[in-house]
Amino acid sequence: MAYDVIVVGSGPGGYVAAIRASQLGYKTAIVEKENLGGICLNWGCIPTKALLKSASVYENFTHAADYGIVATDFKADFGAVIKRSRGVADKMSKGIQFLMRKNKIDVLAGMGKLNGKKEVEVTGADGKTTAHQARHIILATGARSRQLPNLPIDGKKVIGYREAMALPQQPKSMIVVGSGAIGVEFAYFYNSIGTKVTIVEFLPRIVPVEDEDVSKELEKIFKKKGINVMTNASVEKVDGASEGVKATVKTANGDMVLEADVVLSAVGISANIENIGLEALNIKTDKGRVTVDKHYKTNVDGVYAIGDITPGQALAHVASKEAIICVEAFANKEGKYHHVPEALDYGNVPGCTYCSPEIASVGLTEKQAREAGYEVKVGKFPFSASGKATAAGAQEGFVKVIFDAKYGEWLGTHMIGYNVTEMIAETVVARKLETTWQEVLDSIHPHPTMSEGIKDAVEVALGEAIHL
Repeated sequence: MAYDVIVVGSGPGGYVAAIRASQLGYKTAIVEKENLGGICLNWGCIPTKALLKSASVYENFTHAADYGIVATDFKADFGAVIKRSRGVADKMSKGIQFLMRKNKIDVLAGMGKLNGKKEVEVTGADGKTTAHQARHIILATGARSRQLPNLPIDGKKVIGYREAMALPQQPKSMIVVGSGAIGVEFAYFYNSIGTKVTIVEFLPRIVPVEDEDVSKELEKIFKKKGINVMTNASVEKVDGASEGVKATVKTANGDMVLEADVVLSAVGISANIENIGLEALNIKTDKGRVTVDKHYKTNVDGVYAIGDITPGQALAHVASKEAIICVEAFANKEGKYHHVPEALDYGNVPGCTYCSPEIASVGLTEKQAREAGYEVKVGKFPFSASGKATAAGAQEGFVKVIFDAKYGEWLGTHMIGYNVTEMIAETVVARKLETTWQEVLDSIHPHPTMSEGIKDAVEVALGEAIHL
C-alpha cells in the first residue's frame, strides 16, 4: 500500500510524528512491533512514575506521625504495586490507540525494515511480510538497555530496567550498576519499600551529568535513607551460580565482593539501529547513531530519523519536538505548512529525574559556565528556608541559578527537591525569551509555593536575599 508518510516506531517520537503528519494532510501509517507508545509509555517514563508514586505514598505512611496522623498495620504489597504500574501503562497505550483512530492513521503491526526501494517491509508475528511505499519515511525505533561485556543481562540474576518494572517478587537486596536517571530512580523505589540497595558508579559522583552540588546533595540524602553509595567503583564480574549473585567490585582500595539477590544494570542505552535496513540505502551513521541535519533528514532523500537513534539527548520530550520539526520541515517544502520550523536548541533542553527528592536542570552547570569563560553570579536557595516546603515536610534540597555577571543572561538552573520537575519549565521558557535576572525579579512568584524558590535564588545571586 502507498502512503505519504510511514513512521517506524510508535514511541513519543514516532506517534507524535504520525499525528502531526496526519494533521497536515498526509496519508500516514505507523509501524509498531509491540505496543503503541513504545518503551516510554509501556516500559519507561510512565510506568516508572507509577512505581515511584507508590513508593512516595508508602514513605508518607512511614512518616505519618510527623504530620499528626496515626498509621498502623500497613505494608507495601509488591505485587499490587507492579500491577498498578502495568495498568497505568496499559491505559496510556490504549490512549495512543485512540489517537491513531482519531487522526486516521493506519497501524501496521510488526517489525519495520527499509529495503533498497525506499519501501518499508513489515514482518508480522505470523512471519508474513508486506511492503509499503511512502514519499517520506521517518525512523523512530528508539533504544534499549546498554549491555556491558562483563555484565550480560540474563533477565533473572542480571536485569535491565524492563525486568526491574515487573519482577515476580520483591528482592531483599539489589546492586544497581550506574547512577544516571534510571539507576537512581530504581534505587529510590526499591529502597523505599524495604530492599537493601547498593549503587555502584564508575565516575567520582552519582548523577554525573548534573551540577556537582546536586550530586553531593543526592548522595547525602540517599545515604541517610540507607542506600549504600559507591563511587569510583566498577563491577568487574558477576557470579550467579549460587542462589543470589556475587558481584566483584573494583574500588580504589582494591577488589571486594558484594552479595545480593539481583543486579540491575543501568549503564545507559544503545540505539536500535540494527536490522532496520540502514545498509540497504547506505544511510550514514556515526558512533551508533543515525546522522541527520537540523530537520532530521538523513543522507538519503525522503528518509528521516528522530529520537534516541539520533545524536541529541535521549529524552522523550526531545523525541517529540524533533518529530514535529521533522514533519513541519518537509511539509513546508511541499506547501502544507506556513513556515520553516526553528531548529531545536539542544542547549536549552530540561532534564528531569524522578527519584525522591526529584532533580530538574537546564542549561550550563556552574563548572561548565566557568570553563566557558563566563564571569558568573550564582544563587542557591535551600528549601529549608521555604515556607511551602516546611509546611509540606519537604525541606530537603535547593534551587541553584547561574547568571552571566556581565549581561544578566540566565545560563542555567539546577534543582533538587520536592516536585522540582514541575518547576523547571520557567527557566526553559525564560532562557528561550532571553530573560535577564531583573525580569525574573520583576515577575511576581506566588506565595507560598515551591516555585518562589527560583525567585529567592535569583535574589541570593544578586546579594539581595530577603528570606535567607
